[in-house]
Amino acid sequence: MSHLKGKKPVDSLRGFRVPISEPTIPYGVLKAARSSGQLNLSGRGLTEVPTNVFRLNVDTPEEAKQNVSFGASERWWEQTDLTKLLLSSNQLTSLSEDIRLLPALTTLDLHDNRLRTLPSALGQLQELQQLRLSHNQLTSLPLEVFSLKSLRSLTLQQNQLEVLPEELGQLEALTELDVSSNHLEELPSSLGGLCCLQKLNLSRNKLACLPRSLAQLTNVKLLDCSDNMLSDIPPSLAQMLALEQLYLRHNKLHFLPQLPAPALQELYLGNNQIEMLEAEHLASLCVISLLELRDNKITVLPEQMSTLTTLTRLDLTNNDIGILPASLSLLPNLSTLLLEGNPLRGIRREVLTKGTNELLKFLRGRVKEEPDSAEDKQTAMTLPSQAAINLHNIKTLKTLVYRDNKADRVPDELFEAAKGHGVTSVDFGKNQLTAVPHRLAELRATLADLNLSFNRLTCCDHIPGLQQLVHLDLSNNLLSDLPAELKTVAKLHSIVLSFNKFKSFPEVLYQMVSLETVLLANNQLGGVDPSRLVQLVRLSTLDLSNNDLLNVPPELGLCTGLRCLSLGGNPFRTPRAAIVAKGTDAVLEYLRSRIPT
Repeated sequence: MSHLKGKKPVDSLRGFRVPISEPTIPYGVLKAARSSGQLNLSGRGLTEVPTNVFRLNVDTPEEAKQNVSFGASERWWEQTDLTKLLLSSNQLTSLSEDIRLLPALTTLDLHDNRLRTLPSALGQLQELQQLRLSHNQLTSLPLEVFSLKSLRSLTLQQNQLEVLPEELGQLEALTELDVSSNHLEELPSSLGGLCCLQKLNLSRNKLACLPRSLAQLTNVKLLDCSDNMLSDIPPSLAQMLALEQLYLRHNKLHFLPQLPAPALQELYLGNNQIEMLEAEHLASLCVISLLELRDNKITVLPEQMSTLTTLTRLDLTNNDIGILPASLSLLPNLSTLLLEGNPLRGIRREVLTKGTNELLKFLRGRVKEEPDSAEDKQTAMTLPSQAAINLHNIKTLKTLVYRDNKADRVPDELFEAAKGHGVTSVDFGKNQLTAVPHRLAELRATLADLNLSFNRLTCCDHIPGLQQLVHLDLSNNLLSDLPAELKTVAKLHSIVLSFNKFKSFPEVLYQMVSLETVLLANNQLGGVDPSRLVQLVRLSTLDLSNNDLLNVPPELGLCTGLRCLSLGGNPFRTPRAAIVAKGTDAVLEYLRSRIPT
């Protein structure tokens, strides 16, 4: 062995070692793609696309070079051209010109990468229908992209685009275009040439005006221009005959735009600088269902609000409104009216916290009614219990009232009088009821508002059957739990449970995603589960004041939909009283800052 001295040791396995290379795609994945025509390479940490992916339909498969037999399902010569290539959530900084070798592609997904440029070869993919490029670092697009005559969906949100070329108008088959979250300061006039467009998202850019050519987009159903610098909306938008949803949040609008678009159902104008609602502009909203005007500077609501007969939801949160016109109560379809954060006068706080139905009922009482006809003058009949049935209220106002009688039961005569009149509101408050009247079930087809406050209820049987119920007041009773069946009341928006004996947040409420208002003040609650509370996506008002909360979980700050959170009168130390006094937003922000990272 002396002749080996002084020489480097020999690597006996050198001929068997494979050089380290970039991660490759398993052959089985490529083989499956040949038969299905689809290849999903998302989330594989790729910094570049392997060449054999582009050559998938060009090169002869490996098994074809071997002397083996094939089953019917593995005949390589019957392979399918690749039509769908998913490359999202990788680390690609560029895409090879070899993409042209996949001319049959109909879907190319490149979103969530690090792309700065795109190859001109994309223009050769003439079958392409969906091109997803969002969440990249693109500053421009190759003009060849705008020659894709079959392209139907182009998503470019979260890039660094500063301009869109006039060639954009050549994409005449496009039905969806999303250029949100870029740096666009203007739009090409050719945008109006996208005659098939149905969904257009322009939000979170730097647009100060909209091109008049938008009026040519007569098939657009959704237009989102939120988070821009718009101070005016061109009247020509009224020519967008198919427009159903228009988002104009977070702009610089001072007036409600005049938009007699015949199909407009939802108009979002929150976080602008609107001070006045013009009567003629309101009149143009002939089929409006949802009108959001929150976080503006509106001081007065015109009487012409009553012309919005199709309105179901009106959000006026955080304005400067002092007086509500009684004519609001005449809106036949209004089911949600949000007013938190306004300096309202002449309306008791307890009325506001009871929800929309109670507020509308209060306003309805202010409407000057015409004198009753002769046949309705005799509106009361005496019951054996000496209580009176107000037939006028039942027939005209659709309300059934048996309140403040200190009774332990509701007379059957009352329910008999209500038959066939479509009663929507029932008030049995301030009695001594120990159980929910079972005959309420007879009103289940129409009853929307039920008041059973100030009684002696210990359970809530018969309420789960009231499928149309929107507002439920059970305050000042002896309740400590709610039945699990209550979750079947799918339309319930607000529930008042203050002054009862609840020691924990009622389990069933966590499952009722329709809830907007939950009032649980003056109970004995020891805590809430924020991980479940955050699932109540519509919840905007939560009153937990005067309970036994020893701590407020930081995760409660994730309930960002809350506009009114009341926590006063609890024994917790944090957040401090000074923070609680600043209001809901300050409390939620503080809680989020305390979430462990």
